This record gives sequence, C-alpha cells and structure tokens, in this order.
Amino acid sequence: MATKKNIPVVEWEYAPSLEGTSHIQLKKQYDLFIDGKWVKPSSGKYFQTINPANEEVLSEVAYGNEKDVDLAVKAARKAYTEVWSVMPAAERAKYIYRIARLMQERARELAVIETLDAGKTIRESRDIDVPLACNHFFYYAGWADKLEYAFPNRKVESIGVAGQIIPWNFPLLMAAWKIAPALAAGNTVVLKPAETTPLTALKLAEIIEASGLPAGVVNIVTGFGDTGAAIVNHTDVDKIAFTGSTNVGKMIQKAVAGTGKKLTLELGGKSANIIFDDAPIDQAVEGIINGIFFNQGHVCCAGSRLFVQENVADKVIAKLKDRLNSLYLGNPLDKNTDIGAINSKEQLETINKYIKIGKQEGAEMYQPSCSIPKKGFYCPPTLFTNVAQSNVIAQEEIFGPVLTIQTFRTVDEVIQKANNTPFGLAAGVWTDKGSRIFNLTTKLRAGVIWANTYNKFDPTSPFGGYKESGFGREGGLHGLSSYVKLV
Repeated sequence: MATKKNIPVVEWEYAPSLEGTSHIQLKKQYDLFIDGKWVKPSSGKYFQTINPANEEVLSEVAYGNEKDVDLAVKAARKAYTEVWSVMPAAERAKYIYRIARLMQERARELAVIETLDAGKTIRESRDIDVPLACNHFFYYAGWADKLEYAFPNRKVESIGVAGQIIPWNFPLLMAAWKIAPALAAGNTVVLKPAETTPLTALKLAEIIEASGLPAGVVNIVTGFGDTGAAIVNHTDVDKIAFTGSTNVGKMIQKAVAGTGKKLTLELGGKSANIIFDDAPIDQAVEGIINGIFFNQGHVCCAGSRLFVQENVADKVIAKLKDRLNSLYLGNPLDKNTDIGAINSKEQLETINKYIKIGKQEGAEMYQPSCSIPKKGFYCPPTLFTNVAQSNVIAQEEIFGPVLTIQTFRTVDEVIQKANNTPFGLAAGVWTDKGSRIFNLTTKLRAGVIWANTYNKFDPTSPFGGYKESGFGREGGLHGLSSYVKLV
C-alpha cells in the first residue's frame, strides 16, 4: 500500500472477467455468399483470418477473384430486375426489419466474433458496434416505404447494383451503414469486407439467409484488394461505396471517372479535439480518452490531434497522464480491458513507425508503464507533447492509440491550426460557451463536429467529411440520397 501526503492509496488488481466463447459458432472454412447460396471460390483459394490478441487462426475464408465478382454482380442484377426493384416498398421494409431483429437475437455472438476477429474490446463490440449496426437496419426499414417523403416533390428511383467495400475498424457496423440504406432504396448489393476482419460480415450473410431475403439481393465476396478492384471496375455495377484509406479512395475515384457510376467515399482523418480554458476539464479528459484510446485509435474520426488553450495545458496534460496510468491493456475479451489489440501485425508496424518518427522529430513522448502480452499485437497508449504543426505525426493519419498535443491562445489561432490538414472528417469542441461552439462549427472544415462529447453516433445522423476525407454522407436521411436517382 502506497501513501501520498499521508493519505493511503490502494492499488487494486482487477480479477479477470472474460466473456465466454462457448455460445459462438465459427466454421473452419467459409465460402462466398452469392445468389443466396454458399459458393466455393473459382480459384479454390482460401486465406486465414486470425485473432490479433493471440495470433491464433480463427477460420479460413474464400479468396474471391474477378470471376466470382462477376457471378455476384450477375446475381445482384437478376435479383434487382426481377424481384427487389419491383417488390412493394412495404414488403422490402419487412425484410430489412427482420434482418435487424435476427441481428438483435444473435447480438452476443456477433459481439464476441467482432472482438475475436478485430481485436477491439468486448465492451466496444457489445455496447457500441452491434447495437448501432442493428439500429441502422431498424432505421432504414422505416424509410423504405416513405421515400417520397424523404425527397418531396421529386420522383425517386433506385440505382441498381451497388458495389460496397468496407474497412477493418468497424466490420459489422460498416456493413450495416452500407447495406441497410441500399436495400431501403430498392438496390441490390455486392459487398466486400476487409481481408483481416471478414467474419461478422459472413455471420451477417447467415442472418440474411435465415431472414428469407430473396436470393441475390445481398452478395458477400471476400478477398483482398484485387477483389475490391474487380467490383469497382465491373461494368454492370451502378454505384460504388467505399470506406477506407485516402490513397485507395483516390485510385477508386480515378477508376470510376467517366463511367457514370455514382460514388461515395469515406476516407481518412486527422481530427482535432479542442479544449478551451472554460471547458469542464475532467469531462473533456474523459472525452479525449474515449475519442482516441478506448478504440485503439482504430477510428477514422479519432480525435488524434489535441489542441489545449495555453493557460490550462499543464493541468489537462497532467490529468491525461494520470488517466492513461489507470487504463488496462490486455485481452479484448476481458470486460475490464480498456485498450485491446491492434488489428494486424502490419498496422502495428505502421503505428510503431510513426512513434519512431515522432521521437526523431523532437516531440516529447509519454507512455504509461503497462505489461504487454507476449503474444498478439499491442501498443500502449502514447502521448506526444511539444509537437510542431509541421511534424509528420501531426499531419498524417496514424490509425493507432497515438495522440499529439499542441497549445493555442486565441480562437482564430486554433481554427487555423485545426484546419491546417489535408483531412476534414470530424472535430470536437470543449467549452462552456454555446456561442463559441456555434462560431467554431461555421469555421472548422469538418463533416462532423461534436460539442462537449466525442465519438457519439446515431443512425439518424449523417456522417462524412470534406477534402481528402472523402465526399458523400452515410447515415440519416442524407445516407439515402447516395442510393437513389431523383427525377
């Protein structure tokens, strides 16, 4: 027992509280889901998906190629022409609603599989990812037969076949963001999940199969970058929706230029979190922790750049360091865990590369002392102070639990610093003054701005960015507009 100023301080060790895995069902091998059936890949190739927390193989997954994508697109086109686009909208809504209900019934299984495959904590999977994914299907089920109210005085038509490519950071939620509005608007889908996190998308395929959704309306083709490229370049795909890196987004934009395909891109971010001296400091510190560390920094809108007003900077930094020392890093299935595993070895290497760059640039690094598991991919939460605006770690997306801290004196200064980035996805403002919040929302070039909170999502609210963070919106009423033609 330690003492501080004669006051006893007791340091408690948490007893493990592991979420069970006996209730989940994972196949040793997964095929492609095409035209309502499980189809072996034409190449006969499979790849392994592993648990990043312990590097153990979870399953083998089919490697779809151009031929498989063509089969999926043909199935989607047939289903669109013959079934889905001509089905009464109220009937379409029933199918979408049924998918949501089945997801709810299997929520615990989905949460555990998400944690096993992605490395994120069970708290995040259980309390955020899975409920939000269900809610997106519920929300868009409600819009399916009300499109004329969504776009008044306009004739609304579906687009056709939507090709959708999703990332590894929110596998099930991103699938819901993409599939639910597409189906509600009367389109059919060919979806490719990320190669490192395909399992919840494949479990969603099982749910879709159980829902009785007509064959071919949703097709899921697993694979790598070449599989996604085959979807992007297929001549019978009418719309591409991509969430992922800015570099790949630029390649997709070039590929679809002149083809007439509709396109939405949700890309990288380097989001600013701004703390003014009148902010509720303890609440703001917790918001910073939530915005960058609880999710291992695996969020495109992570508040990875912190700007603190100069006269409270020392206080905020001290509180942040104290809070980091209380975080628990370890097994993502443990309900006590605050920081889980990095999704892949390659991503961990990228994060460590940026940490090395930060130190070489002269920034001051702080990491709490914490034990790192011997197996798996882990990175302790990392703060960098004395960061210059020109530093690489302040400009480029790291996608890990790494926070850069800069100070400011005036409102104009912090607006200039926050906007001085190629990205424009999200931002956070912490202040007691409503007028200051409204002023900053008009000046910050970010698609989503949170006030006195961070990383709060709702299916009724649109999400998307500016500049190199992409274009188009997902979620809310705006999310439907990307999947309709307005005549």
